[in-house]
Amino acid sequence: SYYTGISQDLEERINRHQMGRGAEYTKFRLPVDLVYTEKAESHSQARTREKWLKPRDLKQKEELFQGWSKESPEGG
Repeated sequence: SYYTGISQDLEERINRHQMGRGAEYTKFRLPVDLVYTEKAESHSQARTREKWLKPRDLKQKEELFQGWSKESPEGG
């Protein structure tokens, strides 16, 4: 499964999830692993994108993640 969320401090957010102090969804699915990220111009834009992404099924999300690299600062 994939958890979808937004954060201004991604590293801190991941650390909180790893310690079981993040979202209830991830608390029982440890450890978490970052598989995809996007940058947004504003909190509002990030929230809109999150709302669009959350209802997508696994296949749709995996197609989006294809080609994404953790090593790239922008994710692409």
